[in-house]
Amino acid sequence: MKKYLPLALRIIVAIILIQTLRFKFTAHPDSVYIFSKVGMEPYGRIITGVVELIAGILILIPKTAWIGASIALGVIGGAILMHLTKLGIEVNNDGGILFITAVVTFILSGLVLWNNRKDINFF
Repeated sequence: MKKYLPLALRIIVAIILIQTLRFKFTAHPDSVYIFSKVGMEPYGRIITGVVELIAGILILIPKTAWIGASIALGVIGGAILMHLTKLGIEVNNDGGILFITAVVTFILSGLVLWNNRKDINFF
């Protein structure tokens, strides 16, 4: 079980990050609305999508999982901050599901980073 839980966490985070890309890259009206409201449309939407794609890929590779988790923490931390300051918890009557997903992704990314802390060798 100890072997599969870290892998499951990485897969869940990657799925969440990657499944949102279709909204960002196809200029889905909800995505355009969100990024317009925070003043980052269209470049912020596209750059955020690219960064989330990179994080999603890196988090799946065991040796770079900590890098992907760190990037995900940064991007999703920014999303949570935007929800709390400019967007609100509920966006376009979604019942807060986008915010909740961001919080869950943030927490799981933190767990992935913690689980892979031994791979961080700056010193």
